[in-house]
Amino acid sequence: MNLLPQRTCSHLESLMSKYWWSSSRRKGVSWFSWRKLCKHKNSGGMDFRSLRDYNLSLLGKQGWRLLLLQDSLVGRIYKARYFPNCSFLEAGLGGNPSFIWRSVLESQALLMDGARRRIGTDSSTAVLKTHWLLSETNPCVVSTHPALANCKVSQLMKPDSRQ
Repeated sequence: MNLLPQRTCSHLESLMSKYWWSSSRRKGVSWFSWRKLCKHKNSGGMDFRSLRDYNLSLLGKQGWRLLLLQDSLVGRIYKARYFPNCSFLEAGLGGNPSFIWRSVLESQALLMDGARRRIGTDSSTAVLKTHWLLSETNPCVVSTHPALANCKVSQLMKPDSRQ
């Protein structure tokens, strides 16, 4: 799966819009914009898919697999090549990246917005700059306290409990 150029998505959406609004006898009039048609039905749209958003969501699925299935063959290859010392969420473009890697990396911000780190017995989750809180508006701890700079979440918990 590759990232389709924005121009290609716009052209395909234009063709779909023309098909929707025109008839065999006349050109037709676009009564609503394509963006309005892409809105959910409860919001007054027709629930059509934005091709760019759909393409990014499919690429995000591949990024999610790189996060969860790091022991798969593809996961090991990409980890060794592009992010050997971090996870997919911290990965950068790297030197001489493939087109597929560039495409999957486009979905990284989408995954970072929705992904949260689950806290269990793991001692490697940093308190600051890690998405681990359940809050939708602010999933990271915001603090300038110097004691939290290198602190891990496990250091904030009671020993031998999950509190």
